[in-house]
Amino acid sequence: MNEKTTTDFWKGETCEYCGGEIVEKFVTLHRKVNGHYVLVENVPAGVCKECGTRYFAANTLKIVEESVHGRRQAGREEMVRVYAL
Repeated sequence: MNEKTTTDFWKGETCEYCGGEIVEKFVTLHRKVNGHYVLVENVPAGVCKECGTRYFAANTLKIVEESVHGRRQAGREEMVRVYAL
């Protein structure tokens, strides 16, 4: 696995909801596309240290959209268990 590095993109930014400090983290996004669930791992995001709100740069969202709509090859497939309460 490649080790990801952080940038100063979110430095000095604050959350629009609670005013907390935003720091860069790598997160996993869960999406349902054409009736199928997909995961996008290692997505760089600004995450509020107080409330957890996530922020994404426009170019990051473009890559995510290209990925989940089949314009990029998936790295692997996983089986997931589904529970209902």
